[in-house]
Amino acid sequence: MLKAILKEPLVHFLALGLIVFAVYHVLNRSNQPKPDKIVVTQARIEQLSGLFTKTWQRPPTAAELKGLIDDYVKEEILYREALALGLDIDDTVIRRRMRQKMEFLSDAVIDLLTPADEDLQNYLNANPSKFGKAPQIAFEQVFLNPDSRGDRIEEDAASILEALNSHAPGNATTLGDATLLPYELGATSATRISRTFGPQFAKAVDLLAPGAWTGPIKSTFGMHLVRVNKREPGRIPALSEVRHAVKREWTQEQRKKLEDKHFAELLKRYKVSIERQPNAAAEPEASQ
Repeated sequence: MLKAILKEPLVHFLALGLIVFAVYHVLNRSNQPKPDKIVVTQARIEQLSGLFTKTWQRPPTAAELKGLIDDYVKEEILYREALALGLDIDDTVIRRRMRQKMEFLSDAVIDLLTPADEDLQNYLNANPSKFGKAPQIAFEQVFLNPDSRGDRIEEDAASILEALNSHAPGNATTLGDATLLPYELGATSATRISRTFGPQFAKAVDLLAPGAWTGPIKSTFGMHLVRVNKREPGRIPALSEVRHAVKREWTQEQRKKLEDKHFAELLKRYKVSIERQPNAAAEPEASQ
C-alpha cells in the first residue's frame, strides 16, 4: 500500500510544492532587512535600469538612474514605516494580494506538470460528458407560414407533403413560404436545433427516422415539413481531436487537488474557532 501511494504522481507534486513553500519561507525570513539599514544592491540597480530601458527603449542617463535609485530608497523607507505602524493589518487589498502570491507559488509547481498521453487518455475516458460529441442530425425543412396560410395550413401541408414524397422533380424550397430560417442543415446537435427552431421542434425532429418527408412539425415560427437525411450517434472523440481541452481540464484538476492537499496540511497548524451571535441556531464550531 505504501509503495502504491509513493508511486502516485500527485504525492510527488505535493512534496515538491511543500519544498517550494519551505524554501521560499526560509529565504524570505533570512532576507528580511534590518530596520535601520537599506542596501541597494548592484542587482537591484540593474533591475531598475533594465525596467527603464524596456519602457523607454534606451538606457537611463546618470541623473535618471540616480532618480530611480532615490525613488526606490524612498519607497523602501515608506514601506518599512508603514509596516511598523501596522498599516498592513486588516487591509483587504493587501490580504488578497498576499493570498494571490501564495497561490502563485502553487501555480509554479503546477507549471512543472507535464501529463503523458496515457494521463490525458485516462482523463478523457473518465470524463466523457466534458468532451463527448453529442448526437448530430442532418435535415431539410420546408416552412409554412401560419400568418399567410391561416386555416388552410393543415390542408396545404398535406398537399405539399404528398408532392415532396412523390419524388417529382423540382425545388422543394419553392413549395414552402419565404423565411430566413435555413432550408438545409448539416450535422447539427439537438441543442443548436433547439436554439434555432425551439425545443418543441427539436424534440420532434429527434424522433424522426431518416428518409421520407414528414410533418407538419410546429416550431416557434410556424409549421414545417421535415426530412431527416442523416444521423450521427454521440461519441467520445479521439484524444488528438480534443488534446488542448483535455490538457487544460486535466491541469485544472491537478491544480485543485494540489491546492486542497497543501491547504489541508496548512490548516493542521491552526485552531480555527467561529464565533456566532447568541441567537444563532448552531453552536460555534472549531476545526483543526
